[in-house]
Order: sequence, then C-alpha cells, then structure tokens
Amino acid sequence: MPELLRKGDGQPIRTAMHRAGLTGPALAEATKHVDDTGKGISPATVGKLSGTGKSARGTTRLRTAWLMATALRTPLQELFYLPGVSPVTEERSTSDGSEDAR
Repeated sequence: MPELLRKGDGQPIRTAMHRAGLTGPALAEATKHVDDTGKGISPATVGKLSGTGKSARGTTRLRTAWLMATALRTPLQELFYLPGVSPVTEERSTSDGSEDAR
C-alpha cells in the first residue's frame, strides 16, 4: 500500500482542523465515526501528521490519510500528495527514448 506525503509540512491539515474547529484529540475521535471498524486513528498520529518539529511525520498510509481527510470534510488531495503525484520529478529516459543507465 502506498505511503502518502503530507503537503506543506502539515499546514493544510492544521488549517483544515482550525476550519473544522477540531483539536488533535477531537479529530482523532472524529475519525472513529468515519471508520467502518470504529477504530479511527490515535491522537498521537494526528499530532505527528499535523505537527512540526522532530516528532512530525511526513508520510502515512492511504487509509490513515483518508480517515483524516474524511473526518475533516476536506478533499484528500488538499492535505496529501496522491500516488503518482510527487513534488519532485526526475527524468529517467534520454532524448532518443532509450532508458537512462542509472
């Protein structure tokens, strides 16, 4: 399963949380209501994805990102880069169409 990269060092998540009037623990609780299993995500995970500093985490599983975005009623692509969409691209072929020997 692909890992998704959060956008803007978590700023879009923080903005969506503010807009929804949710703290980290409240967002974690809200994810339980949109999760079919009722588990949701932990307050610690919310903190790591929305936070800055040494404990912040840049990537997460698709399921975690989906639960967070759904609970925030925000499109997933506003909070995370989707698979196949990367902020960094690297050319892997040469001008004649052959593969790069890297």
